[in-house]
Amino acid sequence: MQIGNNQLLRFTTAGSVDDGKSTLIGRLLYDSKSIFEDQLEAIENTSKKKGHEGVDLALFTDGLRDEREQGITIDVAYRYFTTPKRKFIIADTPGHIQYTRNMVTGASTANAAIILIDARHGVIEQTKRHSFIASLLQIPHIIVCINKMDLVEFSEEVYNNIISQYEEFSSKLLVKDIRFIPISALLGDNVVNRSENMGWYQGAPLLHTLETMHIASDINKVDARFPVQTVLRPQNDQHRDYRGYAGRVASGIFRKGDEVSVLPSGFTSKIKSIDTYNGELEEAFAPMSVSIQLEDDIDISRGDMIVRTKNVPEVNQDIEVMLCWLHNNPARPRAKYTIRHTSNEQKAMIREVVYKIDINTLSRKNDDIEIGMNDICKVKIRTTKPLMYDSYRENRTTGSIILIDDTTNETVAAGMIV
Repeated sequence: MQIGNNQLLRFTTAGSVDDGKSTLIGRLLYDSKSIFEDQLEAIENTSKKKGHEGVDLALFTDGLRDEREQGITIDVAYRYFTTPKRKFIIADTPGHIQYTRNMVTGASTANAAIILIDARHGVIEQTKRHSFIASLLQIPHIIVCINKMDLVEFSEEVYNNIISQYEEFSSKLLVKDIRFIPISALLGDNVVNRSENMGWYQGAPLLHTLETMHIASDINKVDARFPVQTVLRPQNDQHRDYRGYAGRVASGIFRKGDEVSVLPSGFTSKIKSIDTYNGELEEAFAPMSVSIQLEDDIDISRGDMIVRTKNVPEVNQDIEVMLCWLHNNPARPRAKYTIRHTSNEQKAMIREVVYKIDINTLSRKNDDIEIGMNDICKVKIRTTKPLMYDSYRENRTTGSIILIDDTTNETVAAGMIV
């Protein structure tokens, strides 16, 4: 297999309850022959016991249903499959509105998002909510699958009406590539194989679209950012004078001899060496884990950032963030939280709610300052020490934060710096 055919695509699936996500993923796995024989045999037997004539495709992904019925919190389920053209990781998120927060988790590393719409119901609030989150997280491709076309007699008119509904709403979203596919996950129309029931649709089936979609790297290759995780000071005689700063390159390229600055102190030096377990390198780039040694002895600790002197990020204690509130409990006014940003961890406070987003209209609500579960809002946050950051639009790694409740140690919010 050629290296080009080995490219990995991460995509997330999102939709309302009973839009057919489980059946769609099952159909993708079944028709692309990505299921082990023993797994297929077990599902065939279960389907027969339940009285189904064929294979119940939803069983491929609904192993968590029993846990859901027992009241156990459902997180994101990850599925893996491979075709001759590409490898795939699916982030399957629950459709219930109380699990919207899970879509933020599942979509945070996705290259594409599949938004499912029930052809009988059209665009609903969850469609808008999931699409807005995909846009907020800068997912470059959205594939709108209009499912259950068999229940509307494969009507082209119904399909076109839903496209009009979605386009009216999505014109306000920052997504360049939105595609529409009419499907029946249950019958297999336009999932892996072209539909014989919808000759009026001239586009590609879903799998072909996923296999041929261009994947651009979401790593910023221009701005060199190296958050320091730890300082290496070996105690043996051979490396007694070694002082290296270990971490993972967040973005950009570092080369031996580069003039760099250490933030937030602002001290400058040059890169003496870039080291790994296997030896020294001439350069390092994201997402490599390395140790950087500088020519000058500078006081550096975890949470500091090494950058190129002529290309520095913002350094500030006051930041504006688009925040997705993930927790059942609402935000506490002016309460202290722990903020995590790259390797930096410190205390922070939500100073002000600038506005909240009305998911149905995408309008801003300036008079509502209560933040509850699933709310998406722009806030001003103050940290106890400076953060070194870029906007999320420019750099996903240095532009994202999470907030943690100190009393419970639970993650309560995820944010994108604007």
